Amino acid sequence: QVQLVESGGGLVQPGGSLRLSCAASGSIFSVGTMGWYRQAPGKQRQLVATINSDGSTNYAGSLEGRFAVSRDNPKNTVYLQMNSLKPEDTAVYYCYATVRPRDNRYYSGYWGQGTQVTVSS
Repeated sequence: QVQLVESGGGLVQPGGSLRLSCAASGSIFSVGTMGWYRQAPGKQRQLVATINSDGSTNYAGSLEGRFAVSRDNPKNTVYLQMNSLKPEDTAVYYCYATVRPRDNRYYSGYWGQGTQVTVSS
């Protein structure tokens, strides 16, 4: 069993910052790509940022510069630092990771349960 547990969401004023964390746990052999997606009400889930085990990153074009993704490989944890937040950043943020479990030779994708981020004055 593999689980992704997120933390760090909440209510923040426009212009503020938040840092999300997501830790993968369970019977893990190795973790590949980790990252974040978000889903606003009435919209499809969309990419925020991903980071590979070598540290290479990929961002949704409109978010690079305000958001920064990072990871701690020994802790199987990915972070999302969000700065200069805007009301349009309000969404449920989901952690994603590709994980090879100990009892499987293949990687599979896993999702966290989501954490609410609300940007409002």
